Amino acid sequence: MKERKTGWLIPIFYYKYREILAHTAFRFGLCCPIYCCMPDHIHMLWVGILDGCDQRNAMRFFRTQLNPALKQLGARFQNQPYDHVLREEKRERVAFEEVAEYIARNPERQELVPPDGYAEYAYSGGLVPGYPELKPFEDDYWERFWRIYSHLLKNGLHV
Repeated sequence: MKERKTGWLIPIFYYKYREILAHTAFRFGLCCPIYCCMPDHIHMLWVGILDGCDQRNAMRFFRTQLNPALKQLGARFQNQPYDHVLREEKRERVAFEEVAEYIARNPERQELVPPDGYAEYAYSGGLVPGYPELKPFEDDYWERFWRIYSHLLKNGLHV
């Protein structure tokens, strides 16, 4: 957020955030296996599921769509986002899951939840288009995620 503004992370904003994230995922052919909305910033880990996935344009679209909701709450995204592209070795399954866990544990590091309480944080989750039942903190999440991800890579966003 611009100037690390706080006060915008409320339930109604969170629902709008998920709505815009879902539209972005479908429109640009990506999924977000983990996100964490912190009181003054947002972490998202995206991965493309379509050959033509353009994550930079997706982020531009996402920010453009979400900024009006932030503006109503007296906040806005900073002008220059801090986007980070994972190096090839971080895209391997184990390393990727470690990055996701690092993102998920942000509320612990900020003492918003007790140690190992990150799964209970109200503003963390994931979004895979077409799979609303997939929840990041369930025991079989990563096995299911990789199976679904593989299916989406092969078949796209249709049944």
